[in-house]
Amino acid sequence: MILFRYLTREILQTMAAVAGVLLLVIMGSRFIRYFTDAAEGEIPVAILGNLMLLHLPGFLELILPLAFFLGVLLAYGQLYLNSEITVLVACGISPVRLLQVSLVPATLVAVLVGLCSLWLTPAGALKTAISLDEQRSRLDFTALAPGRFQAFGGGRTAYAETFSEDGQEMRGVFISERQRRGDGTPESVVTRAESGYQTVDPETGSRFLVLADGRRYSIEPGRHEAEALGFATYAVRLATGVERHELESPEYATTAALLDDADPEARAQLQWRLSLPPMVFVLVLMAMPLSRVNPRQGRFAKLLPAIFLHISYLSLLLAAQDGIARGVWPVVIGMWPIHLGYLLIGLGLLWQAQRRGMR
Repeated sequence: MILFRYLTREILQTMAAVAGVLLLVIMGSRFIRYFTDAAEGEIPVAILGNLMLLHLPGFLELILPLAFFLGVLLAYGQLYLNSEITVLVACGISPVRLLQVSLVPATLVAVLVGLCSLWLTPAGALKTAISLDEQRSRLDFTALAPGRFQAFGGGRTAYAETFSEDGQEMRGVFISERQRRGDGTPESVVTRAESGYQTVDPETGSRFLVLADGRRYSIEPGRHEAEALGFATYAVRLATGVERHELESPEYATTAALLDDADPEARAQLQWRLSLPPMVFVLVLMAMPLSRVNPRQGRFAKLLPAIFLHISYLSLLLAAQDGIARGVWPVVIGMWPIHLGYLLIGLGLLWQAQRRGMR
């Protein structure tokens, strides 16, 4: 029991450190991308936190197997450097016994990975896609910063000097957009208004920006004249009620829905979700013998080959998923031959370590 607690603590502590670093790097990269979109006015800053939380399960399902693999590798590598493995072997602890101890935290990690891949990741991806689709299909005041020119869909550029206290009305509105006349001739349209607010047509669901007290100028390139129109109220349609992507991709479907879907892309997505939890057990089987290092080499001696082994494993799974989706890889076989191949590699490495006595 003491040995179990000690080894489990060493593995999980190392895994947590590796997972924290990897998660910080990946989430930082995604956050920078979303922050750039927010700075350009494509999405409001207020939803950045929610978007990052929704992406978290998708990051964890890939990070946790790698972090646990490296955690076992580094934790046992440290035991070799401290000659603790030699003492354990002298006390009658075999590699199989150490593997049995390592399988307990591996089961915990596999459950977490399965929870993410089978439930949390598709749910988060769907909510993320819906949120981004809603924000990018309309001109939302929360995405506008006063005193800045910001580009929006349809070739529009908008500017607002200030907002009302409740944030529902813009003051000093400027909109520039490119349009085409009935005969196909391009023209540039500039609209200037004292104020503006958003409204939705209850019948069609179309969204409009209603401008008040302004002028609208239409300029055709190459002509030395412009059309000017003064107005008390003018409505600019921002999005139609039917302008919405249908989120029917298997990536967003629930696992239960994929079980009843015979489409190759749905089968490929289901195989991918089911393949991540078993990957944890195969990786820990390979990590045990790979952690054996000479004290003069250091515990990072086999880190690079181990990472390449993980990359090849994950790459083959992704290639199989793509092959199933395109119909060039049998759905019945799925990704299980890949798991079997790396399982045999792990068993071969473990058998070799057993012969050497892990000393």
